[in-house]
Amino acid sequence: MATREGTWAYRDAHDDFARTFFRRFGDGVASSIGVGTYLGDPTDERDDAYYEAVRTALASGVNVIDTAINYRHQRSERVVGRALSAADIDRSEAVIATKGGFVPFDGRRPADPGAFVKREYIDTGIIDRDDLVGGQHCISPDFLDEQLDRSLDNLDIETIDLYYVHNPETQLAENSREAVYDQLEASFKRLEERAAAGDINHYGVATWEAFRVPTGHEKYLSLPAVVERARAAAKAAGNTATHFRAIQLPFNVFMADAFTVEAHQGPEGQQSALWFAHEAGLDVFTSASIMQGRLAAEIPDSVEAKVEGATRAQRALNFARSAPGVTCSLVGTGSVEHASENVDTGRYEPLGADAFDAVFE
Repeated sequence: MATREGTWAYRDAHDDFARTFFRRFGDGVASSIGVGTYLGDPTDERDDAYYEAVRTALASGVNVIDTAINYRHQRSERVVGRALSAADIDRSEAVIATKGGFVPFDGRRPADPGAFVKREYIDTGIIDRDDLVGGQHCISPDFLDEQLDRSLDNLDIETIDLYYVHNPETQLAENSREAVYDQLEASFKRLEERAAAGDINHYGVATWEAFRVPTGHEKYLSLPAVVERARAAAKAAGNTATHFRAIQLPFNVFMADAFTVEAHQGPEGQQSALWFAHEAGLDVFTSASIMQGRLAAEIPDSVEAKVEGATRAQRALNFARSAPGVTCSLVGTGSVEHASENVDTGRYEPLGADAFDAVFE
């Protein structure tokens, strides 16, 4: 797993970046740019491209790799595992994150997805049908337990540094908010147990809408309530402190809700997700940091003029990692060229706090 000694040694070996490129993560450090592995067809060609991109990033100064068991039908996890094994760095130098929640296929999309889910997950007892939402999403403790084991095998590692419960707001389509909190607490307890066993180092919640929408939104989840459930889970598992460490949510120039929407009750009133997480000591990993490539072609002039970077994609990524409380901004990296461009973003200064706030005035 990533260690204090390993990640600091990695930082020392890559000391040619601008200020704050490496940021604290636990007792170690993480690059403020990370490799995302969501996009792409489930093909050998795409696997090969990801393999080379991940190896390039790890060799160049990016030590955060983010994936999920359902990405490209488990192929993304497997290629990350191969690339990590072949990389010229020690395992202790890299922060590896993955997610569980969406029922994954295996290598390709089956001709009859419903029959596949029934045969592989319902009939085997891995998923109780009552816990399955939309035929594709489950966050029950037993399911996440099994998925975590699969992820460890796919990644070919002994410990996952950060394991996310993936888009729990999906459960709100068929369950009450309180029922989702209850299920999260039960799953958090299982993850606390897996952390105590050494299978994961930290865990968190990866969301799309939950933490950046107003309180009345149908997909809203309260970040303070989720944190409280994690604390209760740690206590129930017999741990002295919670291993709940991070959240992941979209943040970019056009999707700035995590900074602008005040929907989470803090000590002095309502706060945005970013500010609440910052004050609660949670790490924030941003997804959609360049909006799946859209921001490589279009950024508002008022923003672009303020942010450093040689390319529009670099300026967009630099903006995302300038937000308060952000530990790392993830960006899809499916080629060596993209990996090199993304890494080079770290050679430009991020916006300071005043300059970032001025963008929203």
